[in-house]
Amino acid sequence: MHIAVIGGGIVGVSLAYFLSRAGHSVTLYEASDQIGGLAGTIRLGEVEVDRFYHTILSSDTHMQALAEELGIADRLRFRPTGSAFFHNGRLYPMTTLRDFMAFPLLRATDRVRLGLTILAAYLHRDWRRLEETSVEEWLVRWGGRRAFHHLWRPMLRAKFDGRFDDLPATYIWARLIRTRSTRRGVSQQEMAGYLVGGHMTLIQAMARAIEAAGGEIRLRTPVQEVMISDHRVIGVRVNGSVEPCEAAVITLHPPLVPRLLPGVEGPWVEDLRSWQYLGVVCVLLALDRPLTDYWTIYITDESVPFTGVIETTHYIDPADVGGYHLVYLPKYVTWESPWLQRSDSEILEAWLEHLQRMFPAFRPEWIRHAQVHRERYVEPLFHRGQWRRIPPLAPPLHGLFLVNLTQIYPALTNGESLTRHARRAAEEIQKSVA
Repeated sequence: MHIAVIGGGIVGVSLAYFLSRAGHSVTLYEASDQIGGLAGTIRLGEVEVDRFYHTILSSDTHMQALAEELGIADRLRFRPTGSAFFHNGRLYPMTTLRDFMAFPLLRATDRVRLGLTILAAYLHRDWRRLEETSVEEWLVRWGGRRAFHHLWRPMLRAKFDGRFDDLPATYIWARLIRTRSTRRGVSQQEMAGYLVGGHMTLIQAMARAIEAAGGEIRLRTPVQEVMISDHRVIGVRVNGSVEPCEAAVITLHPPLVPRLLPGVEGPWVEDLRSWQYLGVVCVLLALDRPLTDYWTIYITDESVPFTGVIETTHYIDPADVGGYHLVYLPKYVTWESPWLQRSDSEILEAWLEHLQRMFPAFRPEWIRHAQVHRERYVEPLFHRGQWRRIPPLAPPLHGLFLVNLTQIYPALTNGESLTRHARRAAEEIQKSVA
């Protein structure tokens, strides 16, 4: 069967790989000049580095198995890492159990309740029972108001650009489970990893496998319309011409899907239009030396414009990225955020001013490259009860399938959850077209 896959992000490439491996003839259409989407790379001097930061955790078994399957497992690397909190002008380590017990922002009873919060998440198995509870209600119930005020609230405000009032407790449940699963040993040391060459190493390996199986990857080729006749897919319109196919899989974000289906209406189409997304403004600094001792620094100071400090070269060997020390400074934004409209120079000026305040020893002379990257679609914004509006894999048109980020809920958006979902979706599509 000839299947068109629309969208060349990590979901689209993974899906095309799994479908071609199952024996289908696949054509992957990507509008830009590079596959990978948010997992794509940019050039810094003579090297390619991740445009946005990505991590493979030691618990990401699907990503590791996929790397093995593709013959690139020898390019996986893991290292122990550390994290910290920045609060009131000071850094507080939060890497080991000892750090946790000594955390000065919380009283002894608060620390005990924080531990109970993590345990409650770890022991909870049915996420649907958390769906109608707000994240604030759940965190206050288990951890107390003081821990919420000093710890959780600032991080939630930063992560969701202030919009977390109706966020379901499933978010923090999924985050705590994922974080807890990567800690090892008595010290509870964090482990983080990467593929040499970034996530693009995985994506390019899948692309080679697609082409080896007879599939085709077409860059700079936006699909204008999925052609429907008598309630079934008959092809896709590209550059004004119809290219026949027996099935089409759209991996675009839900609000972008209806424009490919002109004339198709119904409640499920209106649901697609209703989804809201978080975007991101991210500054990438390539330094000639380390900035801090930590992989991740969570920021509770609401005056700082960026969400955190992510220094990926604490788990990525700098030798694999041209000797640079890579620091990502993301700001997650709603579409109304003025930061999306600011110029690169305005953003860099504001970001570097606050970075200097946080780390007085930092000098602009350390910077070898500085870039600003923006994306409007990073992850869907969920509200309580919204899981009932998640788009179906198979809408009521024969041969049409939708595979997107909303469907991984309540899992977090990362390479592990996206490639795992693509595999499951490919299996369901095969059953439908068999």
